[in-house]
Amino acid sequence: MKKVIVIIALIVAPMVSGAQSIFDKYEDMPEVASVIVNQKMFSMIASIDVDMDDPEAQQYMDMVKKITGLKVFTTGDEKISAEMKATVSKYLKSSDLEELMRIKDGNQTVKFYVKEGKDENHVKELLMFVSGLKEVMDGDIEINGKKREIETVLLTLTGDIDLRQVSKITKQMDIPGGDQLKKAGDKKN
Repeated sequence: MKKVIVIIALIVAPMVSGAQSIFDKYEDMPEVASVIVNQKMFSMIASIDVDMDDPEAQQYMDMVKKITGLKVFTTGDEKISAEMKATVSKYLKSSDLEELMRIKDGNQTVKFYVKEGKDENHVKELLMFVSGLKEVMDGDIEINGKKREIETVLLTLTGDIDLRQVSKITKQMDIPGGDQLKKAGDKKN
């Protein structure tokens, strides 16, 4: 489960974000690595000429068309990690997000929160917050050519998100972490 969370963040990363959010302040901090993908990029991805006879490719494109934004922030700085945790707590109090599931393994904690969508399988927002990674990571991860120690991962995905499709795609790609997303999708059913 060590690198699963980081891999989930990187998988889901090509899928989220748009408007200003409470988390945008982390983007400009040198101790924080960030990935921000706006709706325009998802529109561009969705317009790529793909063999539509391939059902997997069609499912992926259908899902991408409905994503409005993705934001992923990672840090190894303990002070910023604590600030991120406080910001997430503040955001949860002021939003309509509800806890979908949580996983605790030693000091590592993974929490998924969702904002209800058009039905029980769809959500408008998926927030994942992971803390305690430093103790379970085997070495540093290279991001943009720099080795970084990761303690905390904060991910938000917005749009019309079908949890069943997210888990199917990660499973079809045989990506570690697909099981956690599948479990998150199953919790909604």
